[in-house]
Parts: sequence; C-alpha cells; structure tokens
Amino acid sequence: MGNRLTKIYTRKGDDGSTGLASGHRVSKDGLLIQSIGDVDELNSTIACVRASQTNKKIDGLLIAIQHHLFNIGGELSAPQCILINTSNIDWLERWIDFFNQDLPPLKEFILPGGDIGIANCHLARTVCRRAERSLVAWSRHSAIRTELIQYINRLSDLLFVLARVLETDKNCSPTYWNKELVLPEPNE
Repeated sequence: MGNRLTKIYTRKGDDGSTGLASGHRVSKDGLLIQSIGDVDELNSTIACVRASQTNKKIDGLLIAIQHHLFNIGGELSAPQCILINTSNIDWLERWIDFFNQDLPPLKEFILPGGDIGIANCHLARTVCRRAERSLVAWSRHSAIRTELIQYINRLSDLLFVLARVLETDKNCSPTYWNKELVLPEPNE
C-alpha cells in the first residue's frame, strides 16, 4: 500500500472548500461537512474515554467503534461505498445488552460526573447525540442510508451504559437528578 498522505497541506481548501472521496469539492460550512466533522469529533472524544479508563474489554470495544466511525465518515464522503450495515447495529445492541444486564435498574436520571473516564464517556455520549442531529439534518437534503443514523443512535445508548459500567468498576456513586434540590448558600 502506498502512502495515503504524502503532503499534509495542499492549499486547495484556502478558498473555504474541501474535497470529498468522490472527487467533488464542497463548502466547508455545509451540512455534509458538519456531519463528517461531528463524527470525527466523536471519534476523538472516544479516544479521550479510552485514554482515561482502564477496562480492557471496553478499550477493545471502543477501538472497533473508532474504526466504524471512520467507515461512517467514508460513507458520507463517498456515498457509493457501503461500509456500515445492520450487522454493525446488531453488534452494538449485543454489547449494550451484555453490559446492561448486571446494572441496577434506573429510577432517576443521572448527572454526568464521576471521575475523568466516566465524565469523558458522558461527553462522548453528548457529542454522539450532536453527530446524530447533524446526520438527520443532512438526511433532509440528501439521501443517506438509515443504518448510519441508527448506528449513531445505538452508539449513544452504549456510551451511556458504558458510563454506568465505569461507575460500577470504579466504585463511584452516581449523582441522581434531584428536581427538588435545595440550593446551597455560601455561608453554610
């Protein structure tokens, strides 16, 4: 295999456009590039989860997900390529079920928190939701396969479950949402 990136800068994007894998050039502020960028940012936030937790099973899972996210970006850049399919979505669901089976049922919403690994997992979940919103917005302008949106939707569910698993692994107590919270005063 030859070098993919032999030169890092090309100056072609100095006019506010970027190239797609299909060879077409599009505006950097368009919905498609926003979607690709949000998926790329999600991949980077997953790297932060990987860097801040120690569960080897979760790390291996997240590496595979990072590859899938590159595939989603590839599909968005070259729609004729089909890289994500229903088996990938089923795979995520099996992982959600596997990790969720030993967690206690939730009776209230959880505030993002815990240690840095748990917080990073919640951050990745929220970036994932933004990527999903971007894909839905792009789907209103161009035909994209529903599997891409479904994958991202399931991934946000998995990231929520993983945050709970990390809480359990690290003996962190979750902070439950309290709609009746009494506000602390500075003199108390």
